[in-house]
Amino acid sequence: MESLHNLVRISLPNYLKNLPIPDSFAGLFKLNASEIIKLLPFLGIVSFSVYITYKVTCPAANRRSTKTLKCNPSICKEKEKVVDFVEIEEICKKVSYCRCWRSKKFPLCDGSHNAHNKETGDNVGPLVLKVAE
Repeated sequence: MESLHNLVRISLPNYLKNLPIPDSFAGLFKLNASEIIKLLPFLGIVSFSVYITYKVTCPAANRRSTKTLKCNPSICKEKEKVVDFVEIEEICKKVSYCRCWRSKKFPLCDGSHNAHNKETGDNVGPLVLKVAE
């Protein structure tokens, strides 16, 4: 425990205090070769820490697939296209709202889900609101 205390309280602060860290980004170009060599271990540890943090906190970065992900991974997978109807009296006509987030007229549906469904094997469809008759 004493060695850990010495590392954290004495050695590490002394090491950081003696690093030739410039005051500005332009100051990096004014460093000589020996100062750059002194910075390399520190920059390596910082870079590695940032990389590991990024990999752990960003699961999308761990995917190697370039295939577009499905919008609907589990709902009504037995249907070719999921379309829900909701009857609301205040609406005077039938309106389709996008649920695939690919519509050029978002939030209104323009049928973009059809191409998305073919590309990904998904079955997402619009939300259709119409007047009760």
